Amino acid sequence: MTDPDTPLEEHHFPCDQCGSDLRYDPEKGLLTCDHCGNVQAIMAPDHASIRELDFRAALARALPAQEIEETRVSQCPNCGAQVELGGADHATECPFCATPLVADTGTHRHIKPKGVLPFVLDESSARKAMTHWLGRLWFAPNGLQEYARKGRKMDGIYVPYWTYDADTKSTYTGERGTVYYETRTVMRDGKRTTQRVQKIRWRAVSGRVARFFDDVLVLASRSLPKKYTDALHPWDLSALEPYQPEFLAGFRAEGYIVELDEGYNEARAHMARQIERDVRFDIGGDRQRIHSLDTHVSDVTFKHILLPVWLAAYKFRGKTYRFVVNGQTGRVQGERPWSAWKIAFAVLLGVIVAAGVGYLVALNQGAIQ
Repeated sequence: MTDPDTPLEEHHFPCDQCGSDLRYDPEKGLLTCDHCGNVQAIMAPDHASIRELDFRAALARALPAQEIEETRVSQCPNCGAQVELGGADHATECPFCATPLVADTGTHRHIKPKGVLPFVLDESSARKAMTHWLGRLWFAPNGLQEYARKGRKMDGIYVPYWTYDADTKSTYTGERGTVYYETRTVMRDGKRTTQRVQKIRWRAVSGRVARFFDDVLVLASRSLPKKYTDALHPWDLSALEPYQPEFLAGFRAEGYIVELDEGYNEARAHMARQIERDVRFDIGGDRQRIHSLDTHVSDVTFKHILLPVWLAAYKFRGKTYRFVVNGQTGRVQGERPWSAWKIAFAVLLGVIVAAGVGYLVALNQGAIQ
């Protein structure tokens, strides 16, 4: 078996029976040879734990050399994806937008993945989930649905993510509001009446909250709209395996574009929202006001991980439609296509139904008279 420190682009593992390339089979959890049917187990590494890396050391470019690798990538001129290529690949197609690619001559230096979430769904299961999702879109063009069902195979892509851990301690000042009601007498239309009015009694408060954040997940790619990838959640990160290139056999992997510090800014925004919720809960009462909130963050660690996505990019009538399937759960998201004639038909049908209902109402009214 190939050494776990093999660069990411070398995803070719020869069958020990016939020499053909093996691929990772999600259903069996083994390396499988499609030529002779031989299967090979993926050997567990000596150190099976997934170790976090120090965030400050990474920013200072002080990570150990074994945590860095160089990969051969080609950047898509259309969507910007960095698609990692095998040593024998010279031309391919961007799996994110179906744009033809030619291999670059340079290499990309980056932080190695520490963990990988292996595919659970195979391609046929992912296609079934996608076509079922498309089948529920009544206004989608029939031609696109048929093309998606009979089109080329979906691409299995390992998408890059960062995870961040951090210990936070926050101090705050604010006010706690208690709702109460007063009854007032008012004049309305020349008559005296009573009215119940809501009031809030505010009291100054201060305090502290603490929270440890574990595996705050941040997408490290810009190849797909974030609303689609966010909608693929949740991911069961407890199923992460220590990174071994064997899990990538037969699949592609995208290099990260969102750098470590940029990803941390997004993680901190997520932490800040959670800390604010913690503060409001700590203040209690019916209403809360936060006047000041100071957070100390320490022991920040991170890891680069790869998560499995099945992807289809279909060009239909000059437009590219992209669909993504969570390779672990089968959850589907994608660009919603619309059929003009189906919409027109629905509008016309609605007009006919409305006219029919109006005619029946008119008949009933005439019968009553």
